Amino acid sequence: MSKQSAVLTLTDLNASEPCCSPIAQQRIQAETAAMLAPAFKALGDPVRLRLLSMIASASEGEICVCDLAPAFDLSGPTISHHLKTLREAGLVDAERRGTWVYYRARRGLMRQLAALLAVEESTNV
Repeated sequence: MSKQSAVLTLTDLNASEPCCSPIAQQRIQAETAAMLAPAFKALGDPVRLRLLSMIASASEGEICVCDLAPAFDLSGPTISHHLKTLREAGLVDAERRGTWVYYRARRGLMRQLAALLAVEESTNV
């Protein structure tokens, strides 16, 4: 019987604190990987990465789609598609107010993603 390494478990994607050790320290369970993969996949597109950056860095904690669209040389439906992908991946929340939709970053999930990718400096380089 071979030794098995400890595995990461995911408890709450919205937790304010990381749930587990970075993947550089422990293996990640298949279930956890399946839960996080859509978020990483969504961030694999440069437009969506820029959109999330704009949303997360909005000074009031949220931003109107009317302020996002002009930053891109893309059609409205294309921007909407990218925002939908971010919503479905759990990275942003949206709220309709009249004609406009306002977006907020889901910081709990962002913290989980960042914590999982954290790498400690090693003296054994």
